[in-house]
Parts: sequence; structure tokens; C-alpha cells
Amino acid sequence: MTQKVLLTVAVTGAGDTAGKNQYVPVTPKEIADSAIESAKAGATVAHVHARNPKTGGISHSLDHYREIIERIRESETDVIINITSGGGGDFIPNLSNPSMGAEGTDMQTPEERHEPIGSLLPEMCTLDCGSVNFGDMVYMSPTRWLREQARLIQQSGVKPELECFDTGHLRFAKQLIAEGLVDGDPMFQFCLGIPWGAEADEETMLYMKNRLPDNAHWSAFGIGRMQMPILEMAAQNGGNVRVGLEDNLYLGKGIFARNEQLVDQAVTKLHAAHVEVMTPQEARIHFNLRNPYRGEK
Repeated sequence: MTQKVLLTVAVTGAGDTAGKNQYVPVTPKEIADSAIESAKAGATVAHVHARNPKTGGISHSLDHYREIIERIRESETDVIINITSGGGGDFIPNLSNPSMGAEGTDMQTPEERHEPIGSLLPEMCTLDCGSVNFGDMVYMSPTRWLREQARLIQQSGVKPELECFDTGHLRFAKQLIAEGLVDGDPMFQFCLGIPWGAEADEETMLYMKNRLPDNAHWSAFGIGRMQMPILEMAAQNGGNVRVGLEDNLYLGKGIFARNEQLVDQAVTKLHAAHVEVMTPQEARIHFNLRNPYRGEK
């Protein structure tokens, strides 16, 4: 039987990348168009962040998310939509007053983080399963907040993708499952190579894979130059895969990429390894996802 994988494209992220690569989509139209072109190139899922069209920085605007999703759903190209629920977690320490965040701190409550998911009902959303030193800032997701987010996601009927940036996040994700806050077969995403989370190598990937529940599905991605090597390692070990400009800006050394080019490169590598990419409809059935085109709630 031919192995089939879910291929996600993370089209833009929220990092300071728009000024580094001119192809990073910023406006709702650009983000939607990039997701659509990536789907035409073979992506199963589009992982979506919204950006402020004026500054290029992170946006929490429900209107921006709504425009992105409406544009994608109104197109003639099918793709599963996966919205981030990890916005509003950036804490930058203020050395003169450690109890307060410095300029650039951006925090939201669990309810605020969930608003685009609960209002727009994509098939999937991410759930970052813990706090981590993220470069020079701290990404904050306290366990009490995560339990509340998991409960809200569960009530919405959206499938959470349990993102694990370090091994302790995997432990807590399994605790959410044990507490009945995740329905059905869980979906995990190993986020590898983030400074200063889990390493982007096969040993770390297999360590995490070997600690999953028996009924779990999993995926992995690496950042920067490790994007394609991790894609190949994940596929070889039975996992799903992810590429995109959120994680890597380059097609090759010194060559800036478009999302659809990264997807095309991924599809080529997967086919060479005798791995096929699921269609969105195949994935909705396989992973028991709601179908927004049938008005499922």
C-alpha cells in the first residue's frame, strides 16, 4: 500500500520575516492567494496566521482572519484551513521591572486566542502545548490557560493539532488527552529547531514519536535549512509533514522562496520516496475533520 501523508503549508507565521523575503504574504488577500497557490501545488492544509497589512506584524483582528478564510473558501481550490490559536503569547522581559513586559510584549487571554477559531470554525487549529524560551523572548502558554483553550476548541468541534516545541510539551499534551480535553485520535506536531526548544534531528524526532499514544497521528517540521531534511525524516518514519515561509525563507542557498515553490519541492521529494500526498477530502475523512463546505458545526 502506498504511504499517504498530510502536507501542511505554513504560509506566513507572525515573525519578523516580511522584510527579509518579499514573497512573505502580509495582506489578507496575499495570504489567501498564497494558500490557494500552495494548494494547487499539492498542499493538503494551509496553516494561517493573520498579519497587520500596514506594519506586516502580527494581527489578532477577527476581520483579517475572516477575509483570509472567506477568500480561500470562495476559491475553486480546496484546502483544509488550520488557524493558529497561539497568538498573543510573546513576553519580552523588562529588566527594570521584571513583573512587566517590555516593548514588544503581546499577551492575550485564552478566550482572545480562541476567538478566530470559535467564530470562523476552520477544520483544524494549532494548540501550543507549553511555554518555551523562543529566541530572546519567552512564549507563554501556562497550563491553566491551555486547559481552557483545549476546552474551548473541543466545544467548537475543531480538530486541535497539539504543537510540541519541547519534550515537556508532549507530556502535557498527553495530560490534556488523559483529562478528556481532546476528542478522537489526537494529532501531534513536533516543532523542531526553534531556539531554544527541541533539536531538529532524527534522534529527537524518534524520541518524541516513541512516546505518543498508540492512536496518535503525528507530523514534524524543521526550521531554516532543516525544513526539507526533517520533511524527509518524518515521511520515512511514518509521519506527516510541513513546509512554508513561516519556517523557512529559502528555496536554496541565497534564493528566496514562494510558498508554492516549497510545496512543489516537498511533493517532488515525497514522490521520490514513494510517498503520496493526501487530498483535502481524503484527509477530512481520514482524520475525522468537520467539513465546512457541508455546513458542519
